[in-house]
Amino acid sequence: MSGPLVVLVGPMGVGKSTVGQLMAERLGASFRDTDDDIVAEQGRTIAEIFVDEGEPAFRAIEKAAVRRALAEHDGILALGGGAILDADSRALLAGQRVAYLSMDVEEAVKRTGLNAARPLLAVNPRKQWRELMEARRHLYEETATAVVATDGRTPEEVAEAALDALELKEA
Repeated sequence: MSGPLVVLVGPMGVGKSTVGQLMAERLGASFRDTDDDIVAEQGRTIAEIFVDEGEPAFRAIEKAAVRRALAEHDGILALGGGAILDADSRALLAGQRVAYLSMDVEEAVKRTGLNAARPLLAVNPRKQWRELMEARRHLYEETATAVVATDGRTPEEVAEAALDALELKEA
């Protein structure tokens, strides 16, 4: 299998970066996050891209970042929360080892505070988070090799559960 060892998908604030770094350490692999790639390439935050250019422009940038990372990276790869919205990106995930990190809205509130730094959650964050998840949950599940619940678990526990679910052994 070419491409990343594991791809992490899930909603914003679920802990893909934190868990991904822990998994990478345990497997002796490298870690990469497409959101970080985008910020480095664009020289501005994702929120700024949304404000300056709008969501469609951001999604085009994200699609290119996902394609590049899937082709180049062989460690643990975390995708942005909305990366699975693109059908081409989902097609590229077919055949990859994909872990969907899930959480419920109450956990999302605790973790992110559903704050204004999240451009898609600026107004009525709980309602918008629920609507985003209703629109995305089936896409996360469709791409996933394994689903790992994060509610009430530490990042270490989630990393362990993901490794177990994917039947990967620590280095």
